[in-house]
Formats: sequence, C-alpha cells, structure tokens
Amino acid sequence: MSSSPDTVAREVRRRRTFAIISHPDAGKSTMTEALALHARMISEAGAVHGKAGRKATVSDWMEMEKARGISVSSTALQFNYTPTGLANDDPGDVEPHVINLVDTPGHADFSEDTYRVLTAVDAAVMLIDAAKGLEPQTLKLFQVCRHRGIPVITVVNKWDRPGQAPLELIDEISERIGLTPTPLYVPVGIAGDFRGLYDRRSGSYVKFSRTAGGAKIAPEELLDAGAAAGIEGDAWTAAVEESELLSEMGQDHDQELFLAGETSPMIFTSAMLNFGVRQLLEALVELAPPPAGREDVDGNVRDVTDPFSAVVFKVQAGMDSSHRDRLAYMRIVSGEFERGMVVTHAQTGRPFATKYAQAVFGRDRSTVDTAYPGDVVGLVNATALAPGDTLFDGPRVEFPPIGSFAPEHFATLRARTAGKYKQFRKAMDQLESEGVVQVLRNDTRGDASPVLAAVGPMQFEVVTARMLAEFTVETDLEPLGYSLARRTDDVSSAELDRQRGVEVFTRTDGALLALFSDKWRLQFIEKEHPDLTLEPLVAAAD
Repeated sequence: MSSSPDTVAREVRRRRTFAIISHPDAGKSTMTEALALHARMISEAGAVHGKAGRKATVSDWMEMEKARGISVSSTALQFNYTPTGLANDDPGDVEPHVINLVDTPGHADFSEDTYRVLTAVDAAVMLIDAAKGLEPQTLKLFQVCRHRGIPVITVVNKWDRPGQAPLELIDEISERIGLTPTPLYVPVGIAGDFRGLYDRRSGSYVKFSRTAGGAKIAPEELLDAGAAAGIEGDAWTAAVEESELLSEMGQDHDQELFLAGETSPMIFTSAMLNFGVRQLLEALVELAPPPAGREDVDGNVRDVTDPFSAVVFKVQAGMDSSHRDRLAYMRIVSGEFERGMVVTHAQTGRPFATKYAQAVFGRDRSTVDTAYPGDVVGLVNATALAPGDTLFDGPRVEFPPIGSFAPEHFATLRARTAGKYKQFRKAMDQLESEGVVQVLRNDTRGDASPVLAAVGPMQFEVVTARMLAEFTVETDLEPLGYSLARRTDDVSSAELDRQRGVEVFTRTDGALLALFSDKWRLQFIEKEHPDLTLEPLVAAAD
C-alpha cells in the first residue's frame, strides 16, 4: 500500500539531489569519492597517490575512464548522511538525510550527457580549480544551471596546491558570470598551505590534520578565535580580515538570494586530502532545496505528493560485462515508488513493470523496494525507455522532453566484416537509444554505414570502444567534412539535396537535419534561397 501524502512530504524534506559540474581535471570524481567517504559508504578513498599505483574511483567504471583518469559517463550515488555540525541544526533532529549525488562527465565532449543530468537535480556544486579559476566548460555548465533555475554552491578545490588568492577568485566569479559568491568559510593559509577554515557564521576555527595519502577522513579540531589566533598567527588574522571585508561588501549568505540564483555559498576544499568535505555535505543538507513539483507539457505542476511519476534522464548499458543489461536512470518526481508496481509509459501508453529496480552506487547495485521524490532509481533491462521519457501512475502526466544539442562532429561508421552486420545493427540501436551519439540516416548511405553526429569527437571513441568490448564488433570510423547542422523540413530538403556541400538526413526522432561543410556554405545558401527552412539547434554553450 502506498504511503500517505504526509509520509511522502516527510521523506521529501529529508532528500537532497544534486550534481557536481566542473571543467576536466578540477577533481570532480575525487570529490565524489570524498563525499562518499565522509558518509561512511566506503572505508577508503579511491584516488590514492603513490608509486604503487592509483585506484579507480567508485564512480568511474568504464575501461576508458580508468585508463585516462576522466569521467565520460554519468553515474548516480545514493547514501545517507546525518548532520554533525550545522550552525542552525536542531540537536534533537538526528534523522539522516538521503543524498542523491549524480556524477557527471567532466569532458566538454560529453556536454549533452551532463545536460541530461542537470534536468534531474535540484542543486549543483560548481567545482573550480584553485589555480585555474573559471574555465570554459564550467562557464557553459553554469549557464545551463542558470537557464534551468538550479541554485549553485561554489567549491574551490585543490586549496592544498598553489593557486589564486580567495578574493581574486571571488571577483572573477562575480565579473564573469554575474553570480555573487558568499563564502561560508574563509581558508586559513594561502593556496598551497591549507591549514583549516574560518567559519564566518560562528567565528570558530576548523583545523585540519592530514592523513596518509588522503585515503581516510581528515581529523578536525574545532577551536575558538583566541586559540586559533595563538596557533595560526598572521594566517588567522588574514582570514578574519578577509571575512570582514566580504561582510562590508554585502557578501554574507542570504538563503532567498541563493535560491533565486543571485548568490552562491562558497567553500574552500581539498578533495584529495578530504579537507572541507564535511563542510560541503552539511552546507548541502542545510541550504540546498529539497525536491519540488515539476511542470508537465501542458504547464500544470505535478506536486511531489501527487501519485507516482518519474522522468528517465539517462540510459546506460555495459556496466556489467557478465550481464549485458541496460539500466535506465529515472528521477522520481512525485509520489512513492514501490518495486513491482506497474506504471504507464507516457510516450507509448503501454504498461511498464518495475520488478527489477535498483539503487546504484557507481557500478555496484542493490535492490530498492521503495523510493521517493528526488531519488534516482535504476530500472534494469528497460529496453523501451529513452532519455526524456515519463513514467506515471494514476492521472496521466507527461513531462517535457530533454532536448538534443547541436552536433559539431560527423562521421560514418561501418562494421569491418560483413558477417558482423547483425551485431553491428543491434549495437547501433542500443547506443543510439542511450543517447551516446545522435544517429543520422538517409537512403543514399543506407543502414550499413549510418552517420554519427556528436558534440565532441571523444563520443566516437566511446562508440567504437563499446562496439568492440560489448558486441565484439570491429568498426571503421570515417570523419565527414561537415561542421554544422540545421533543422529543415520536407519542402526544403529537395532543394538542399541539390546543393554542393550539403546533405540531408533523418534523425531517429524524425527530425530532418541538413549538414553543411562550413558556415560560409550555409550563409551562401541562406542568401540564395531565403525561403528554405534552416533552424538552428540548441548549442552546447546555451
């Protein structure tokens, strides 16, 4: 029997669902691991320095990820966390919060996958390298957060290494993205000499101690201002003076401004040393919003206490080489989910059984019997589901689809041997439905050599690697001389097919896309044929 609306509302208040966004090499996967360590989900961080080797983080499981040390797929981690040091926490409130952390690809070539993840979260942690500051990919992803109204907590990582001064980083963020940082803590010690954090709200000092290789939770000592001044001297004085200057400039935390997307609480950390990680977790619990209702395609809001509904935001296969299953990640929007319930697939109107529902921790899974709004649940062997699909129980609801980015790289793919064509088609259908790449077809090229369209060329590497690893199909990839795409229609396609440097394809969702060799060819055709339909697609930077 489903829980009452009051029970659902209570469960919703306990939940925080967020994503970590960053430029490559800002330490995103290491931070994900550090958060799991502080939640006692793992006993030792996966990123371990030393000549003996480096373990792969829990959230990076693909062979390509382990080999390159980057994340190229999104993964979901769920764990409980009981606050231990919130300034405004009720001492009697010791009930753990449920944290849904969705790790995202850091590489710019996988912006589309990250965009899908950002449709499934209520807050984001913007991770910035202390030395590099804001970088292009971080800026793009922040703009997506702003467009979707997702509040952002800023985390300056790698403070244990040489980097910029705190006020320089704060000014850079204010000037370049118009977001006002409101540091909750000020680091004691310059970048490269990370000693602890000055808590701006309580005036106390959190002093850190290193552990071997940062593999364990860093011990913390809470000191008052007098003791801190005696131990840290000028470093403490500098931190207090910086805090006072920030207050004079009006850069103290304001919850309403944060939720409105005008300000961003800021924390300084070292994920590698596990410094500042607890402070980030507790800021998320205290400040990040709980799940809220969502607008459907008709503009009506499905409230969190309404009957069950969910949105599929990611489909992933190949996570377990011994079981070639397919996992659809769904974000629960409303109501209580119960494993085994039969729901309706909005896109087809067909019933969908949820017998195999799992909570996911990186590559590891466990059966989940119940879940609530904000939770991310994996549905096994969900072959009928695609990113953007809606599942519901009770009154019908359908949420808006997840848009596709404008591809910028194009290549044909074919099986190296004709005897593998059947496996090639099966693999292509699977990777396409997961959204790994966009697949374009026309009568001229046929199904044997479809055109792959991608935001970045590394997506092609993922396709060829998975073709071989999961389907034992060797493939040949041939880049095409196109660099941009426009949406067109049946009336315009006939004329476009006659133009040099242009080719028209049908995408799987039925959209007609015209590919152009370069922007000059596009401009020429637009000038010569102003009546043709040539609509821009959503760009990765939008």
